[in-house]
Amino acid sequence: MEAVRKTLAVATKDWLDWHRQYDTPGSGLTGRLAEVRRHIVAVLDRAVPGPIRVVSICAGQGHDLLGVLPGHPRAGDVHARLVELDPRNAAFASEAAAAAGLDQVEVVVGDASVTSAYEGAVPAVLVLVCGVFGHATDDDIHRTVDLLPTLCAPGAIVVWTRGGFEPDIRPLIRSWFVAAGFEDLGFTTGPGGRGGEWGVGANRLAVPPAPYQPGVRLFTFLDDMP
Repeated sequence: MEAVRKTLAVATKDWLDWHRQYDTPGSGLTGRLAEVRRHIVAVLDRAVPGPIRVVSICAGQGHDLLGVLPGHPRAGDVHARLVELDPRNAAFASEAAAAAGLDQVEVVVGDASVTSAYEGAVPAVLVLVCGVFGHATDDDIHRTVDLLPTLCAPGAIVVWTRGGFEPDIRPLIRSWFVAAGFEDLGFTTGPGGRGGEWGVGANRLAVPPAPYQPGVRLFTFLDDMP
């Protein structure tokens, strides 16, 4: 927890305040959130009988998954771990999960950029990488994509986001997913967000998963990208 406090002390952005944009109708975040939720619903609707493991990297307040599970017929099958560094946002997500009776949704205050945060929660059927690729270097994004198969179950779906700010490397990110063994399920954009446009991609793992490795750094989260 002390490491978390030190990290927050040097942060240049208040991520609790940032989440208030979700309450603004018509904002870029609301459009992006709706699209991410659409993918989550599709995964749950198509999941085979049995447990459905989900991990969320840099989960924030969990608006995506926690906005879908209440009332969904497969909610009781979902075993999820949401990893978030900011303890205030993690507390928000934890309280929302408890209020909805989602006892199998675990919210962890920790460093989502290291694979150890997911030990015991993977391989996952659904991996959410939302709000990450806009805050990492190109090399770190590429590295994360290459390592995602270590967190995935066979045929897992990865849902990710990236705004349209320059340089727009979203086509390159999509090619990295394909090179890492993922089928491209499409990419949707809409107005708002960084660069004036949000983007949501989805990919299905089309090759055998790679063995999970704890202690591997995926990326370094940067508050503000140039």
